[in-house]
Amino acid sequence: MSDSRNLLWRASIAAAALVLIVGANAFGEDTRAANRARSEAIPAHPRELEFAPIQFAPPDRAKHRHQIPGGPVVFVVEDSSVPLVDVDIHMRVGSYLDPQGGEGLASMTATLMRTGGTASYSPDEFDEEADFLAADISCSFQDYEGIASLNCLTKDFERALDLFFEMVARPRFDTDRLAIQKGRILQSLARRNDSTGSIESREWARLLYGKDHFSAEEPTRASIEGIGREDLVEFHRQWIHPQNWVIAVSGDIKGDVIVAALEERIRKAFPKEAPPLPNVPAPASDANRGVFIVDKADVNQGRVSVGHRAVTRDHPDYHAILLMNHILGGGGFTSRITSRVRSDEGLAYTARSAYEFGLFYPGEFRAYFQSRSDAVARALEIVLEEIERIRTVSPTREEVDDAIQHILELLPTQFTTANQVANTFASDELFGRPADFWATFEEKVRAITPADVLRVAKEHLHPDRLLVLIVGHAEAILAGDPDRPEAKVETLAKRITGDDRIERIPLPNPETLVYPGE
Repeated sequence: MSDSRNLLWRASIAAAALVLIVGANAFGEDTRAANRARSEAIPAHPRELEFAPIQFAPPDRAKHRHQIPGGPVVFVVEDSSVPLVDVDIHMRVGSYLDPQGGEGLASMTATLMRTGGTASYSPDEFDEEADFLAADISCSFQDYEGIASLNCLTKDFERALDLFFEMVARPRFDTDRLAIQKGRILQSLARRNDSTGSIESREWARLLYGKDHFSAEEPTRASIEGIGREDLVEFHRQWIHPQNWVIAVSGDIKGDVIVAALEERIRKAFPKEAPPLPNVPAPASDANRGVFIVDKADVNQGRVSVGHRAVTRDHPDYHAILLMNHILGGGGFTSRITSRVRSDEGLAYTARSAYEFGLFYPGEFRAYFQSRSDAVARALEIVLEEIERIRTVSPTREEVDDAIQHILELLPTQFTTANQVANTFASDELFGRPADFWATFEEKVRAITPADVLRVAKEHLHPDRLLVLIVGHAEAILAGDPDRPEAKVETLAKRITGDDRIERIPLPNPETLVYPGE
């Protein structure tokens, strides 16, 4: 290369490098400026973050409601985004209909409706047909609600719906499958005292509603062994009827098509009349009050429930109680019980409260936690302090506003999918919730003031009626923490009842539920 050409080439390279350097510096300055702007826009603390308010209007209930002539109400929410259809039959049926000595009958009826075959299909044939159609079919009964469900491809809907109605209307209750299910239940009964959670749930129901209330009655070896096929047939004949249904349908299907399909199958499968449903019974006895402990010496943590009976869902203070409980212990990490027991003191992983509104009889208020044995007394002391504090000191405006915002932000989760919309409205219809409940929900929640929260806390939390249940190593729990000798369960018992008596509940025989001394 000649000298002149070499000099020219070097000059070109230098010029290009200069352009790159200048451009990079300019780009870098722009980037640094943008970063500085973003940094300045970030609040110093997450509490200073601001978000645009959520604008959400619940779906129009009336738009989705259909009435089958002489039959059940059907809620249909169309959604063609995927080629699937969901059908959920909500039934007024459950364990409250179990006869005395036949505890477990309702649950077993639901299980055998699905697993015990039908008039046209053996159990294996039914399973094979459902698998061939890729149809998910299930059935379960709880205390006073049962749900039979179908999920299938749109292209197979008619055939899958026929199979679904075979299960609902014409179950076979195969005796071999019945024997298998009874064996499974009997095996589970033998392990009933293994889990502190299971013990806590059982004894809490017995203490809160009385041992003779259906919600506290559990299956025993005798009740399960005494159930025969004829009992399942009779339970189904009496209580599984469209007069006691509300149906939710969602997915890739037109409303008029599904309503016609349901009407045809209901007309063919069921008689026009059915026996009237008995009322769901309310507890006959008052709730227990005081401190009770179940000794389970092989665990190193105590499970604790604190509470009393509450009110029904139709109470005019419903929305204010929701906010009150959110502030007290239902709002996660920001709630008072969680903040003090978990975050401040480190005494429990979970410490919360729940206010459950009853449908047919009073619900329950319950604060609960699980803590190491020597820390149970201190954690319980904090819970009692917070129950008293929310009754005597008005919450701040900020606490109430945060609770309102959180509850309203959760409102859209009730209606995220077509299936949720249909099932929310179906459940509301089944249990008589007002038609405008969701349309007026936001307005009623936003109207709540700190004074309202204080008032409902005084009226609906009752320290003088508290039931405290502790499940764990009794001696270790009652001994307490040597570093906190002032925190004793006996001292707290005296605060609740006026004396330091703690009643011990022995573990019953897990299969018979007969308690020592009975």
